[in-house]
Amino acid sequence: MKIRIKFGKYGVMKFIGHLDIMRYFQKCMRRADIDIAYSEGFSPHQIMSFAAPLGVGITSDGEYVDIEVHSTKSSKESIDALNAVMVEGVEITSYRKLGDNDKKAMSLVAAADYELYIKDNYEVPDVDFEAALQEFFYKPSEILITKQTKKSEKVMDLKQLVYDFKIYRKEDRPVFYLKVSTGSTDNLKPELVLASFYEYLGLGFDPLSIQIHRIDVYGRIDEKLVSLGQMGEIIE
Repeated sequence: MKIRIKFGKYGVMKFIGHLDIMRYFQKCMRRADIDIAYSEGFSPHQIMSFAAPLGVGITSDGEYVDIEVHSTKSSKESIDALNAVMVEGVEITSYRKLGDNDKKAMSLVAAADYELYIKDNYEVPDVDFEAALQEFFYKPSEILITKQTKKSEKVMDLKQLVYDFKIYRKEDRPVFYLKVSTGSTDNLKPELVLASFYEYLGLGFDPLSIQIHRIDVYGRIDEKLVSLGQMGEIIE
């Protein structure tokens, strides 16, 4: 039986890397008495895969891990059991049964949305961000940037990889909302978009001044972006 678990990551846990998160979840499955399935062979391991792992320092409400189980309790009971063994900074918010033919979350990832905001101990530039965004993002036919890859540089058109870009205010400080292409083929980091916007404004961009928060991750179903958390069904 395939299960998709959604969880949030915040506080000091944002500094824990992906490999340690994997090991942590493996221990939590045992502690919560989840009847998880193991692979066969000389070195069996829990059948578990994560979708679009976070970079260090990023918080999130929309992280996903798919597992396989032999049997399961209800969604509510399983969520409660897992949260009972979680440390502060990780919270399970969804536990859904997938269909036998449903693809793994990691292979479905097509987009993710984020909020980026200027940290409290950094000064907000005296710029009309909202007005500038109309000129930067919505008028030109293309926005070319150079992305550094492991082996070379690659010229990309941001307009093809950014599905939405908005700015709103929280406590009179700007919050940058971005929905961008994510996955193994066209993966765009939101801070790269913001850095390009800052460059357009003639501002210096300090990545340490920006906190990134992932809202959710989406798969493409029938040409529509659908939250990975909406797939599957709640177990009663």
